[in-house]
Amino acid sequence: MSQETYELKAEARERVGKGSARELRRNGLIPAVIYGDKQAPIAIALNTNEVTKRIHAGGFMTTVATIEVDGKKYKVLPKDYQLDPVRDFTMHVDFLRVSGNTQVSVEIPVHFTNEAKSPGLKVGGVLNIVRHEVEVHCPADAIPEFFNIDLSGKKIGDSIHISEVTLPKGVSPVIDRDFTIATIVAPAGGVDESAVEGEGEAEA
Repeated sequence: MSQETYELKAEARERVGKGSARELRRNGLIPAVIYGDKQAPIAIALNTNEVTKRIHAGGFMTTVATIEVDGKKYKVLPKDYQLDPVRDFTMHVDFLRVSGNTQVSVEIPVHFTNEAKSPGLKVGGVLNIVRHEVEVHCPADAIPEFFNIDLSGKKIGDSIHISEVTLPKGVSPVIDRDFTIATIVAPAGGVDESAVEGEGEAEA
């Protein structure tokens, strides 16, 4: 799992609509909805500070949470949230009900390691990241925290594709082709040829 699960307390909303939402926000609450799992949606209100704290902690969209509404608990995964474009506070959150059998689509961040062991980067090459995140299908209770990509041995001109990433069991990319995640490209001014030759001799 990407983050440890957490719990939020919510209250059911009797009224919905713009006027009701504005009133909630004035009182330090965020309007939200829980939907999915072939059940009727539930309109709820959450504490603004609690939700904002969770969003800024990272991993919000890939962490299953428990929301308690009037004594009943729901396992959910955040699917979308809206921020006020001017004041940057949370306006609304959508939560998807999940169970052990629920399959979800989530964007998983990509981390790169062993830059120092990449001959291409050593001689001045640049890591050109095509995808900072990879969207995958996976079980709701087994969402990866991140995908690790090892740059050891990568030279200028090399590309790293999704097929090089070891995906956990039950996890598959949404895009059904061997797409590029990153490439190592020559810098604008070119590279030091003698450094490249030195790298080749060192490897030999």
